[in-house]
Amino acid sequence: MAKIKAKSLVINGEEIKPGTSHELNFSFAKLHTNTPVDVPIIIERSLYEGPTVLLTAGIHGDEVNGVEIVRQIVSKGINKPKIGTVICIPIVNIFGFLHKVREFPDGRDLNRSFPGSKKGSLAAQVAYKLMNEIMPHVDYCMDFHTGGSSRFNAPHIRIEDGDKQLKKLANTFNAPFILYSKNLKKSFRNACRKKNIPMLLYEGGKSNSIDTVVSNTGVNGSKRVLHHLGMLRSKFKVSSPSKTSVSIMNSKWIRAQASGMFKPAVKVGSLVDHGEVLGHLTDPYGKIHFWIKSTNKGYVFNVNEAPLVYQGDALFHISTRVL
Repeated sequence: MAKIKAKSLVINGEEIKPGTSHELNFSFAKLHTNTPVDVPIIIERSLYEGPTVLLTAGIHGDEVNGVEIVRQIVSKGINKPKIGTVICIPIVNIFGFLHKVREFPDGRDLNRSFPGSKKGSLAAQVAYKLMNEIMPHVDYCMDFHTGGSSRFNAPHIRIEDGDKQLKKLANTFNAPFILYSKNLKKSFRNACRKKNIPMLLYEGGKSNSIDTVVSNTGVNGSKRVLHHLGMLRSKFKVSSPSKTSVSIMNSKWIRAQASGMFKPAVKVGSLVDHGEVLGHLTDPYGKIHFWIKSTNKGYVFNVNEAPLVYQGDALFHISTRVL
């Protein structure tokens, strides 16, 4: 099939011609010093028509592992497509990234601010600009996240049940796990669903940390998806999956029975049996001891790595039903 020459693309009033590399600087607000803060948007276009894929990270400013994945994709030139267009936004929440915190300066969670508002809070304005100036050009999206606080996520893709296209893309990405979860209201993922833009939400690692396995899984999965869409250049090799993703249909949190010092005994991603010891809780004086045991057989795909926990804190996320 003959390739069709692409047409010019206009984003934020700037023309981006086929076959070019372009970097836009979105200015959302200024620091207290009146210093402008620009959000770089990296655009790579082929000469030929094809899908437009958006890769985003850093919606939560402390989730640097996602930033590292998109950085590698740009640094290695994976984002230069054979057909179509790849748009990369390595850090969406630049304010949170600068301060190594999850939220925006206004205290709001950007991922609970979509689709945004032109004259709302700072987070709402950023969400509005993303949805109205970038997303109308996008056919597919991959959004990269990590576990919050000290909770380490096994690399996995989150999608909503019942969407055959997303299921196909998630299996193509081939993270170790696929977690079927409902879209949260006012999240970026839910806003994309309402616009009929397929999104793969990738979770892996924990906040303010970079993990090589998590990063490599994210980069390799992105290459598989781009290859599936016919966009990956032939110079890049796509590794064959060693095994298919485990699909987690239902899951539950196992929480701390008491406050104290905590040591996990299992690695994230492990398959455990009912009654197996997952970790140990004690107080600093050696007076209390709690063995945390699995309530069912399943995969542990999130482990809390905090050494000090309070009663009721989430310690392990374990599957209760898989396909």
